[in-house]
Amino acid sequence: MAPIAALFLSSVLIFSVFSPVNSLSYNYYEKTCPHAESIIAFAVKTATLKDKTVPAALLRLHFHDCFIRGCDASVLLNSHGSNKAEKDGPPNLSLHALYVIDSAKKELETWCPGVVSCADIVALAARDAVVLSGGPSWDVPKGRKDGRTSKASETVKLPAPTFTISQLQQSFSQRGLSLDDLVALSGGHTIGFSHCSSFQKRIDNFNATHDADPSINPAFAAKLRGVCPKNGKSKNAGTTMDPSSTTFDNTYYKLILEKKGLFSSDQALLSNPKTQNLVKKFATSREAFSKAFVNSMIKMSSLTGGQEIRKNCRVVN
Repeated sequence: MAPIAALFLSSVLIFSVFSPVNSLSYNYYEKTCPHAESIIAFAVKTATLKDKTVPAALLRLHFHDCFIRGCDASVLLNSHGSNKAEKDGPPNLSLHALYVIDSAKKELETWCPGVVSCADIVALAARDAVVLSGGPSWDVPKGRKDGRTSKASETVKLPAPTFTISQLQQSFSQRGLSLDDLVALSGGHTIGFSHCSSFQKRIDNFNATHDADPSINPAFAAKLRGVCPKNGKSKNAGTTMDPSSTTFDNTYYKLILEKKGLFSSDQALLSNPKTQNLVKKFATSREAFSKAFVNSMIKMSSLTGGQEIRKNCRVVN
């Protein structure tokens, strides 16, 4: 079968975090499923042509997977019996585009059954999502295994949009990720959409002294109140993460410097000297951001923890 999409050729250094050295490799499927990356890229591109929100959803899916039990596709498993799975935990109820992973898996099982893990599909789809949004490309190390455990209760481990810089630093350091990684990976917020619930507290009844968070631009807060009125009834109400919400660029950092970061956790990046300097650096240079993002993505996506290659991404074998 001829490759369906161009292979991604740029090469970057692999980081191993909490995983045995060389447990992942760039040429993992070279002999067993040589067109795996092309098949996944085609599934992502096909879905994106029909729904421009797919790339942001796939990037978020990868983050939410890796931050719980490592990148083991535990986020894809269905709840079963008395066990409530990760995808049904509060922070994950708005995850979508999981069908793209299913579509790629179905095709892969036709060409090379039992070979490509769902965890690798999620990692590769996240890279493809960034590329399709105009962001950088990179070689993704492969060879992840799929996990057999998924608990909704563990989704409390995900960084919340209300986190302070110290909470963010702790969350990332527990996964072997640095402040540099925190600032670079936060740039993933350059694409996507947020529901009002993630930032409502910043614009209404912030505290006894201020109605709005003092760290938010007053005009921006007023604009958000128009989209998310107090006691608003629409569950789907919200706003894009930044004005160029389908383009992977460095606008996110420029907005933070203008006090227009959407989440408290975004604006919190200015409350530490090191993270503030990185925000300024990335706001000035899209190239510097892209390079840092690639390195941090490889580092995060090398957190491993699975045991098997699932036949169906929604259920254990």
